[in-house]
Parts: sequence; C-alpha cells; structure tokens
Amino acid sequence: MMPNGWLGCGTALVTPFTKGGAIDERALRELVDWQVEEGVHFLVPCGSTGEAATMTTAEHRRVVEIVVEQVRKRVPVVAGAGSNDTHKAIDLSSEMKAAGADMLLHVSPMYNKPPQRGIIAHFHAIADAVELPIIAYNVPGRTGSNIEAKTTLALAEHPRIVAVKEASGNLGQIMEVIRGAPKGFQVLSGDDALTLAVMAAGGNGIISVVSNMAPKRMSRLAERCAAGDLAAAREEHLALMPLMNAAFVESNPIPAKTGLALMGRMESTVRLPLVPLEEKHLPTLRSALQSAGALA
Repeated sequence: MMPNGWLGCGTALVTPFTKGGAIDERALRELVDWQVEEGVHFLVPCGSTGEAATMTTAEHRRVVEIVVEQVRKRVPVVAGAGSNDTHKAIDLSSEMKAAGADMLLHVSPMYNKPPQRGIIAHFHAIADAVELPIIAYNVPGRTGSNIEAKTTLALAEHPRIVAVKEASGNLGQIMEVIRGAPKGFQVLSGDDALTLAVMAAGGNGIISVVSNMAPKRMSRLAERCAAGDLAAAREEHLALMPLMNAAFVESNPIPAKTGLALMGRMESTVRLPLVPLEEKHLPTLRSALQSAGALA
C-alpha cells in the first residue's frame, strides 16, 4: 500500500500484444514506465482489462514479472489472480507471490454463482493459504453474482483481505460497505465514472481502465477527492467524462487498447473472443482522447 495506507488510483493495465498475438514486452515495459512517471499510485496487471482469461499460467506469470521488474518498487504491484476454481486461485496466487507481486486482486467466482457463504469460504481459503494482502473484486456484470455488502464486511474482518474493488454500480451498496468497514479497510471504485461519487462518500480510490490512456488526470482526480477538494475533483471528472464513456463503447479492453494504439503506444491487438473495435466507434474514441488531452 501507499505509506499512509491510501491506495489511490491504480491502473488496470492492458496487456500489449504483437500483431502475431504474443506478449509485447517492449510495449509493456514502456507502458509501465509511462504510468509511473504520470503519477499512478499502483498498477494492476492481469485483471480482466489485462485479458488474463486468455493467458496461459506461464504468460500470466511473465507479465507480472515484467511489471515488477520495470516498476522497481516505485509503486505497488497488485496482481490479478482470480479463478472460479478455489484451488486454481490459490495456485495462481502462489505464482504471483513468486513473481514479486505486492498484493493480489481476486474476483468473485464467475459462472459457478456460489451462495454468499461460498464466496466467503472461497476468499478465506485463498487468504489463509497465501501470505499477501488481497483486494476482493465485485463485478456482477462479469461474474453473474453479487458480493453483498454484509458479505464484503464479513470478508473485511480477515486480516489479509484489505480492500474491495466495487464494480456493482450500486452506490447504495457501496456506501453500506463504506459505512460499516473496519478501520484500514479500503473501498475502491471499480467504475471510472463512479470515482467521484464513491470517494466523495468516503471511498479510498479507483482501479481504473481510463488511466491506461489518461494516467495523470485520473490520478489527479483521486488525489483531489482524497484531499477533500471536491470542486477541483468535479472539474477533472467532467473533463474526463467523454473518455470514461468512450472506454466502454465496446467490451473492455477493446476501446482502451485502440486508444493506446491511436496514441502510438502499442498495437491494438486483442485475443479472441475479443475482436477489434468496430470502425464506427473510432471518431467517438478519438474525440474523447482529444478532449482529455491524451491525443493532439
């Protein structure tokens, strides 16, 4: 974590691929350096934005190793390690620890749709097995099940479960977690567009897709919220709204990778079943990048 315990703005890193579909190590290292130089507070490789679902375990580990090497301890590295098979999640967590990750991001089990007590058992098994802090990730739109507020608060009692990335889109639920969270437990927005609202309500930061393309501005938004300067934070939020919307005109990370390609930072290659951005969305994405100052 940050020295003061505040997580801030973390980038859910895309994974650059070459035109042939291999990991583009050069582009990944350059992306990491740029993110850190622009002021991002932590990096999150191999989440859903990083297309971890289409990586082999060896590729997953290599991406995290590259990010850890390139970061050089300048910011924390939170490695995605989620699986809907608890034993696989534990094994992958051990791989991420060996690769040098500082923390882990674990998505709630997708497809299986466990009951709330199953979600608790899943996270407790991982946290008991691997000695790294864990951020729980609630994203019902991808997993098919919601981590209820009372379940998140139960997880927060485990000493290794230190935060939640909340992407339910349910502000009432998120505020229940903020209201009931024990001291030191971090509540992070999992939706760029809700960063201002979540942090104004007492949340602690954002794991962001948009910061792939606009790291300085998203980090500044989080910093201004944390400082209580909501007027300045609102200015940043409103300026970034077109990009927040454009980043999701198709399934993430298709627009983000296309945006970074427009910026000359990598190829826009995604792995099947993802496909290239539909051409009709390019003007919207380009205009949004320009309005955010990310593209001339």
